[in-house]
Amino acid sequence: MTQRSPKTTAERNRTLDLASALVRGAVAAGLGLGSLTVLVMVLWISSPYPDSGPGGVLRAAAGVWLLAHGAGLVRPDTLSGVPAPVSLVPLLLVLGPVWLAHRAARDAAESEEGRPGPSRAGAFCAVTAGYLLVVAGAAACARGGSLRPDPDTLVFPVALVVAGAAAAGVWTAAGRPFGPLPSWSPLVLQEAIARTLFRDRAEAACRSAAAGVTVLLGGGALLVAVALGRNAGAAQDAFLGLAGDWSGRFAVLLLAASLVPNAALWGAAYGLGPGFSLGTGATATPLGLDGTPAAPHFPLLTAVPDQGPGSLLNGAALAVPVAAALAVAWFTARRAAPADAPRAQAWSTRETVRVTLLAALGCAAGTALLTAVAGGPLGTGALREFGPVWWLAGPAALAWTAGLGVPATLLLRLWRLRTPGWAWRRDVPEADEPPVTETATVAAAATVAEEKEEKTEAEAVIGRRRHWWAPWRGRGAAAGAAGDAAPGGNAAPAASSLPAPGTAPDAAPGALVGAGAGRGDAGFEPYDFLPTDPWHENDFREARWASLKRGSGGLMADFPAAPASPVDPAGPADFAGPADLASGRPAPDPDRPGPTP
Repeated sequence: MTQRSPKTTAERNRTLDLASALVRGAVAAGLGLGSLTVLVMVLWISSPYPDSGPGGVLRAAAGVWLLAHGAGLVRPDTLSGVPAPVSLVPLLLVLGPVWLAHRAARDAAESEEGRPGPSRAGAFCAVTAGYLLVVAGAAACARGGSLRPDPDTLVFPVALVVAGAAAAGVWTAAGRPFGPLPSWSPLVLQEAIARTLFRDRAEAACRSAAAGVTVLLGGGALLVAVALGRNAGAAQDAFLGLAGDWSGRFAVLLLAASLVPNAALWGAAYGLGPGFSLGTGATATPLGLDGTPAAPHFPLLTAVPDQGPGSLLNGAALAVPVAAALAVAWFTARRAAPADAPRAQAWSTRETVRVTLLAALGCAAGTALLTAVAGGPLGTGALREFGPVWWLAGPAALAWTAGLGVPATLLLRLWRLRTPGWAWRRDVPEADEPPVTETATVAAAATVAEEKEEKTEAEAVIGRRRHWWAPWRGRGAAAGAAGDAAPGGNAAPAASSLPAPGTAPDAAPGALVGAGAGRGDAGFEPYDFLPTDPWHENDFREARWASLKRGSGGLMADFPAAPASPVDPAGPADFAGPADLASGRPAPDPDRPGPTP
C-alpha cells in the first residue's frame, strides 16, 4: 500500500479548491438566471394573451438577464423592418447578478477550518470563469429570441462587470486591505500606497466622494418624486394606458421600479446643469426644454418638464449639486479637524485643499460612470440618444464640488479650530483647564480681591513724597533704622544709608530706572533703588562687621586687618556663651560657616 506524500496531498487540495470556486461561480450565475426566468414565466402564465410559447419566454428571460449585466440587445421585429438596439439598462436589475458574483468570490477565497483556502488570484479566476460559462450559454440560448444579445457587448461590459464583482469579493475576503499593489504596478504608486499618511488621506477622499455621489442620487430622486407628484394625473393615465389587464400592469410596475435608479441619475444630471437628452433634437435643462422630445409614453417620463423656458421652480434644482458640495466639504472637514484628536493633529490648509480636490475628482468620476450606464439608445432614429450625457455630467459635478467644496471645507475647518475651539464640543474635555467648581470660584474671587487691595496700597505708596535724605523706603528704610541703634544707644556712622543684610531691592522686570520712572503711572510698582555708595569698600565692610559683632553679644573678634587664614578642620568647636543662654538663642553649629562680611 502506497502512502501519498504531503506535496501530492497539498496539490490535490489546491485542485479541489479551484474546482469548488469554479462551481461556485457557475451556481451564482445560475441562481440569478433562474430567479429572473421564474419571474418572467409567472408574468407569461398570468397574461391572458401570450404572444409566444415557453421557448420564446426562456429566450426573452435570458436576454433580459444579459441586459442586467450591461449587454446590448437588438429587437429584430420592428415596424420599419430595421433592427433596433435596446441598451438602456435597468440599474435595479444589476444589483442581483453583481451581489451573487461578489458573494461567490468571497466564499471561495475564504479559508476553511483546518486547511488553507486557494490563492486570491486562483479564486478570482475560477469564479469568473465559472460565471462566464453560464453567460456564454445564456447568450447562445437567446440568439433566436425576440431580444437578441449583441456579441460585441459580451466582452465589454459583461465580462468586465463579472470580473469587477469577483475582484470585490476576493478583496472583501482578504479584509479589504488598501495595498500593497501588484509588482507590475508603477514604483511611484507602490511607494505612495506603502505610506500610512497617503492611505489615510486617500480613504478620506474616497469617503467624501462617496458621500457626494450619494447626495447627488438622493437629490435627483427627490426631484423626480416632486415632478411626479405635480404630474400625478399624467403618470396615472400613462400607467393605465400601457396595459388593460392586471398582469400587464404588474409587469409595467416592475419595469418602472427597476428604472427608478436611472430616473434618480437623470434628476441628478438635470440638477447639475447639463440635463439629459430626450432624442436627437431635445434637451431638458434647468433653463428649459429645447426641441421636440421623442420620448415614449411611460409613467416615469411624465416627470419631464414642459417645453419652453424654465421657471424659478426649475432653477431650484441647482440646490442638489450645492448640497453634494457641502456633503463633500463636511466629510472632509471632519477628517481634517477631528473631534477626538488634539488641535496639533489637524491637517494643514494645503493638505485640506488637496484632499477636497481629490474627493471632488472622485465624485465627478463616479457621476460620469453612473450617468453613462443610466442612459442608452432605444432605436436607430431619434431615440438613438436617450438619457444624460456622461462627458458633460462628470465635468459639471467636478466644477460644483470643487468650486463650492474647497471654500466650504476651509470655513468648516476654521470653525472647528476657532479660538474657543475645542470647548464647544462636549465630548472632548479640556486638558489644560480644571473643572469649574464652587470652591474654585470662591478662590478666584478671593484672588481678585487681594490683587485690588495690593494695587490700592501701591498707588498710595506711589503718591508719597520722596526726600533726598531718605532714598530708601519700605523694607530697606525699616531695616536701616533698626540697624542704626546699637544696644548702648550709639549709632553706626554709615549704616543708615545701607540696606540690611538679606534685603535686596525688588525691581519689576522691564521697569524704567530714574527719577521719573513711573512717578505718576498707575501701573508702576515701587521698588528700592540701588545704592550709589560703594558696597565693597573697606569702610563699609568695617561698619557691617561692627553691626554683626554687636548682634552676636561680643563673641565676634575685631575686624581683621588682613584676610583671615583658613580655619583648621581639627580646631576646637564653638560653644554657646552665657549671652546665648540668657537670650535663649540656640548654640552655634560648629559645622556651619561663619558670617560673611
